Amino acid sequence: MYPAQELKELAARKRTLRRDIALHRAQCATAAARLAQPVAWIDRMLASWRRLAPLAAVPLALLAARIVFPRQKILPTLVRWAPLAFNAARGLGATFLSRPRSSPS
Repeated sequence: MYPAQELKELAARKRTLRRDIALHRAQCATAAARLAQPVAWIDRMLASWRRLAPLAAVPLALLAARIVFPRQKILPTLVRWAPLAFNAARGLGATFLSRPRSSPS
């Protein structure tokens, strides 16, 4: 079918093509690894945050409130008076629920 010389040339081109494909594959893997580094860093940070989130929620909320409202001292005031307001509301609710209702005459 094919002369021997042409088969040898095709085999040489095939080897060259396979070598080029292997080189491009290695370059692509290197580029993908370089691109994946930020994604891996973000993934590690999210995993760390998920482990620490329950412990850090309140201090971070206080820090965020201090950053957002630097001169307003509303958060300490709310924290200070919230138990009193809660107990007062609970007491008033219990008082109104325990009173007998008068029927209209």
